[in-house]
Amino acid sequence: MDAGLLVLRLVAGLLIAGHGVQKVSFRLGGNGLAGGTEEFRRDGFRGGVLTALVAGAGQIGAGLFLALGLLTPLATMAAMGVMTVAGTVKWHKGLWVQNDGYEYPMVLVVVSASLALTGPGRWSVDHALGTTPWPLWIAVAAIVLGPASGLLTRVVLHRTDSEAEGTRHAQAAE
Repeated sequence: MDAGLLVLRLVAGLLIAGHGVQKVSFRLGGNGLAGGTEEFRRDGFRGGVLTALVAGAGQIGAGLFLALGLLTPLATMAAMGVMTVAGTVKWHKGLWVQNDGYEYPMVLVVVSASLALTGPGRWSVDHALGTTPWPLWIAVAAIVLGPASGLLTRVVLHRTDSEAEGTRHAQAAE
């Protein structure tokens, strides 16, 4: 079981971290911070560079902590938060990834929730530090607060239609 948890943590965590790297750099096929900023603008977010930096840092941190099995409940909560935001962006396209749907973000949310419930396993930093097992209430809190924080982020940072229209007019004038 511990080997399976290690593989799951490494794959999911490094993929999440990789998405963060793409948001803020040219590594791993990213378009740099300007490209990450533009992606958020296209997806209807306000905040510009700061939004891209925070999202990228959140994904990198959550992914690396998840891969290491370090502060696992916090890592899973952050991973669920950022992937919930990604799911909201893709929601209108339906479930399946072949149509750019929310299937992939949903899988990462479920993997993160599962890791919150099972814990990171013996081959983790948490285990080495003696912080496992985490109480069930902490896992449940992570599972609730992670997606809730993602939804709240979406509500707070989403541009209104009039803001988006103003941006389109400003770009057309350039």
